[in-house]
Amino acid sequence: MSDTPLAGRRIYFVGIGGAGLSAYANVARAWGAEVRGWDLRETIFMDTLAGVEIDVGGDPRPPDGFEIVVSSAHTGRLEGRTRADFLAELVSLRRAIVVGGAHGKTTTAAMIAFVLRELGAEPSWIVGGVVPQLGGNAGVGAGWLVVEGDESDRSIAFLRPEIAVLTNVELDHHATFASANELDRFFESWLAEVPAVVRGPELASFDGELSVPGAHNRRNAAAALAALELAGIDRVDAEAALARFSGVGRRFELVGDVGGVRVFDDYAHNPTEIAATLETARIETERRLLAVYQPHVYERTRQLAHELGAALGLADGAIVTDVIGGRDAPRPGVTGKLVLDKVPAGVRRGWAVNLTDAAALALSWVRPGDLVVTLGVGEPWRIARSIVEGLENR
Repeated sequence: MSDTPLAGRRIYFVGIGGAGLSAYANVARAWGAEVRGWDLRETIFMDTLAGVEIDVGGDPRPPDGFEIVVSSAHTGRLEGRTRADFLAELVSLRRAIVVGGAHGKTTTAAMIAFVLRELGAEPSWIVGGVVPQLGGNAGVGAGWLVVEGDESDRSIAFLRPEIAVLTNVELDHHATFASANELDRFFESWLAEVPAVVRGPELASFDGELSVPGAHNRRNAAAALAALELAGIDRVDAEAALARFSGVGRRFELVGDVGGVRVFDDYAHNPTEIAATLETARIETERRLLAVYQPHVYERTRQLAHELGAALGLADGAIVTDVIGGRDAPRPGVTGKLVLDKVPAGVRRGWAVNLTDAAALALSWVRPGDLVVTLGVGEPWRIARSIVEGLENR
């Protein structure tokens, strides 16, 4: 099998700064393609694309002779292949392990890729977060291709791996699926096409040594180890390697520890994930726990405002910003205040229209000994960095 199966291809990625397309672009480049791209603004994932020519802002202008791959976040800007179609092609080129589910898929996929590399199996990987120990969100080797799939736009249904991992099932994308039953049927239809399947909810949590905290990561580890066994990896060797895994960027990532205040950032964006992150954070501090949340997607915010507010109630103080749109358009009356209003009485509540205001409000609240967690899909990591900078300048 060729090490450069995309040699001679010229590919222009519209939305290259996203978690998905930046990873696809890195793999395409490593597999021999000439890669360029566009995005609306600078993103943290562009740091992984050193040497790639990227246009930022304005209208995308693909060069002549390039095939176009369009992120689902930018559908309609240009005609081209969907990200789902392109990822399906990548998966078809290698023996693949695909991880799907509502929660934990990035970490589970990263765990699998990390163990394979630690044990000399030379994997390729495409995950939705930066994995410091792997050097980014994508990489290539001659062995298994480990991929994080996505049900939010049904694109995982196009992937035909040798091994599938389903971490869990929970309705999270209300604009895509009308009910939990529809989501169940969707996943079952996909799994029926895969030769070997790992179902996370059927596994006991891993009780061995881990470097990443939280009960949710023990469940992720159990799923990762089951997949590794199906891939032919000795369980004892896999557990020993997994103990050295230190996590994924934006998954309870320590951004700074200044003046006795620790600031973490996490990708958690729905009630289950927010609760898991704040429960983990609570164990880490005997003082106050402050949460700063940027809601993502208008329909999710409308449907789950009560549950989101309840999850934020696990903190001593909660700051909520306005909604950042995902794949859906703004809806009348749907703002972050819907969530804030559902935060339980007794929890200090704060409203911030934007990221800048949220950082300023958090800085006015924090005291030595506090632990702050910023939460959300969009750019709450900017809030975390601003809080750290503000603490350093006090």
